[in-house]
Amino acid sequence: MVSAAPIGLGSLCWGSVRHAQTLSFLHLLEVPTVSQDPKIERVVEAGAAAGLEVRPVTFSQETRTAVDAAREVGCELGQIVKSLVFQADQESLLFLMSGANRLDTGKATAAAGVGSLTKADAARAKEATGYSIGATPPFGHAHRLRMFMDEDLLAYDEVWAAAGRPDSVFAVAPQPLASATGAIVCSLAVTSI
Repeated sequence: MVSAAPIGLGSLCWGSVRHAQTLSFLHLLEVPTVSQDPKIERVVEAGAAAGLEVRPVTFSQETRTAVDAAREVGCELGQIVKSLVFQADQESLLFLMSGANRLDTGKATAAAGVGSLTKADAARAKEATGYSIGATPPFGHAHRLRMFMDEDLLAYDEVWAAAGRPDSVFAVAPQPLASATGAIVCSLAVTSI
């Protein structure tokens, strides 16, 4: 399968995608290749199978945290999709959260219809998804997971999710992302009193 290689924008003199996006020739930076990182390729293929065109962007700096990703992309923190793996007994669940929000485990427990949730440790999260924490995409996982999506992501025209490596992300509209993942969109964020 021929696909686009990740765009290495971190080394460009513009410094961020925000500046590079204003250039009408950005698409020329992609180089067709037969092979690329297998983790990213899995995300691209899973996106295509779900009807989404995934165009990974790779940076020279890691984007493991939402703050790091927002800085590299040049977007609002809320536009970053955090992929959080939690355990309910033996079942792993994935929560897609806005980068600006914290998961309210009470709301998450109710949405999932389970008795309790605990955050998966790094080994369990990788076993469930096939990806390391900080690189977990919303699809292309090792196992099928029930997913839930923070409704606050719908406030944006475009959000950015991990593309399988800690230095790679991709842009997607939130409603097609929810449809592609089968995620239940609901209120999941901690609210201030």
